Amino acid sequence: MKRAIATLAAAAFALAACSTDADVANENIKKAAEQFEVPRLITGINGITDTVLLEVEGRCSFEAQDNYTEVICKADDGFVRHVLGASDNTTWVVEQLHGIDASTSQYRFVIKPSAVIPNIDIE
Repeated sequence: MKRAIATLAAAAFALAACSTDADVANENIKKAAEQFEVPRLITGINGITDTVLLEVEGRCSFEAQDNYTEVICKADDGFVRHVLGASDNTTWVVEQLHGIDASTSQYRFVIKPSAVIPNIDIE
């Protein structure tokens, strides 16, 4: 319970730091994309040869780390996860395929009960 309260307080503080309508809309679009609500086109481009390495289209979460990129997409039959190597000569473009409604006056806060309540196995 303390963890949930601390998470709520941290989220409220982070959202309070958003000072403009654009900041609030940006945070809400990010949250919608991470909830697989936003169709995207993700394109990997080799910066030396200018060739397209890969395209992923769908309702996808995208996270680039220092040496790899993770793409998780929601499909009709479940989720698909791709992990791709990243280098200094590869550029990623994540394109939102359609406009979505994003509030500029209300913050979006998503809590998944399964993330707050522990999974307990009883034998």
